[in-house]
Amino acid sequence: MKVFFSALVLFIGLTTVSFAQKGVLKFKEETHKFGQVPQGTPVTNIFTFTNTGSDPVVISNVTVSCGCTTPEWSKTPVLPGKTGTIKATFNAAAAGPFNKPVTVFSNTEGGSITLYLNGEVVTKPAAKSSK
Repeated sequence: MKVFFSALVLFIGLTTVSFAQKGVLKFKEETHKFGQVPQGTPVTNIFTFTNTGSDPVVISNVTVSCGCTTPEWSKTPVLPGKTGTIKATFNAAAAGPFNKPVTVFSNTEGGSITLYLNGEVVTKPAAKSSK
């Protein structure tokens, strides 16, 4: 019985160590709220993260749900303790509320995290006549 518990403790310890050896993305914010955005005005947010793990993080891809959002990201490995960014620009063309996902794929445990841009696109007021 002691051998079984010793093996179990060793397995749990090794499993914990293997998980701790991964890079970890810690974002300052996972949802950015723009509030009201004028129609026809692109808006951009830069999501900043820190690698709080022990291995470098490599972002392999960032996907968005439609052509109205354009992502850019850190292409070089982000070393432990260092920061990187995910820049997302939303083209506020259609009026109404929005909640746009930005999915980040990396070599971290779990492999992906989804960030969000949200707010409301409002129509621009009509131009006043010069009369």
